[in-house]
Amino acid sequence: MRIVFMGTPSFAAACLEKLSQSEFDIVGVYTKPDVPRKRGMKLTESEVKQVALEKGYPIYQPASFRDEAVCDELAALKPDIIAVVAYGKILPQRVLDIPRYGCINMHGSILPQLRGAAPVQWAVLNGLEQTGVTAMYLSAGMDEGDIIEIRKTPVLETDSSADLMQRLSGVAAELLVDTVRKIADGTATRTPQDSSKATYAPMLTKEMSPIDWSRTARQIVCQIHGLDPWPAATAELCGTRFKIYNAVASPEKTGKPWGTPVALTKQGLLVACGDGGVILTELQVSGGKRMAAVDYFRGHPISL
Repeated sequence: MRIVFMGTPSFAAACLEKLSQSEFDIVGVYTKPDVPRKRGMKLTESEVKQVALEKGYPIYQPASFRDEAVCDELAALKPDIIAVVAYGKILPQRVLDIPRYGCINMHGSILPQLRGAAPVQWAVLNGLEQTGVTAMYLSAGMDEGDIIEIRKTPVLETDSSADLMQRLSGVAAELLVDTVRKIADGTATRTPQDSSKATYAPMLTKEMSPIDWSRTARQIVCQIHGLDPWPAATAELCGTRFKIYNAVASPEKTGKPWGTPVALTKQGLLVACGDGGVILTELQVSGGKRMAAVDYFRGHPISL
C-alpha cells in the first residue's frame, strides 16, 4: 500500500511517526512551506517536515495545488491512499481523484460536530464533556466526507487546548494506522454525515482574547483554557495587561463588580465575575515569561 502523507503541526507529526512504524510504504510527505518566525525571521520547518527528514522520506512543499505541474508530480507518486492530517491546505477535486482508494483525513472532533480549522480548541471553548477523532474520506466540502470510524475521549475540566491536542494526537495516530489497514483489507465502512447536525470551529483570532468578566466562571475558565497556547486570553488588572493561561472557577460570591481583583489565595488571584469568581493561576506579563500567579504577585504586590 503506497501512502502519501499530508500534514503540518505536531498533531500531524504524531500520526506520521506512528505510520512510519507500520508495514505501509510512505512514498512522499507533503507539508506547508517553511515560514519565517520570531525576531530573527529565521525559516522554520514544520513538525511534520522534521519527522520526514529524520525518516528520509521525500518531502514536497508546494504553495498550492493550483499549478498543474504540482498535481502531476503528486500523481507520479502513484499513491493508493493520501492520508491528510491538519495539513492546512484545501485539496481540489483533481487531487482527491488521484489515489486509488481515495483521500482520508483524521479530524479532531466527533463529526459532524465542529467542522473546520480549530475543532480541538472549540471543544474546550464550548465546554464540551466529550470529543474525539473522526477518520473520514475527504470530499469537496469542508469536513463533509463519509465517516469511517470515530474514537471518543472525555474533555477534562483542567484541559487546555494544548493538553487535549496532545491526547488526541495519540488517538489520531492509532486510528490512522488502523484505518489504512481496514482500507487495505476491504473492511472499512462508509457512513454519510448528517449535515443537519453540523456545528463549526472557525480559526481562532486575537479578537477572542479579552476576558468578559460578566460571563460565568465556567465560561471564563473555558475561554482561558481554550485559547492556550494561542492567542491566549487577556485581561488588564490593577493597571497591568496580562495573558492568562490557567484558572479555576470559584463559587465564592464576592459582592464586587465584575473584573475586580478580590484576593490573593494559595492558588492565585481571585477576580469577580458574573456568577462568583475566577482564580487566575498562571499568567504572563508583557516581556515576561509564563509563571504561577502566586509567584508573580509575590514579587509584584498589588493593593486589593
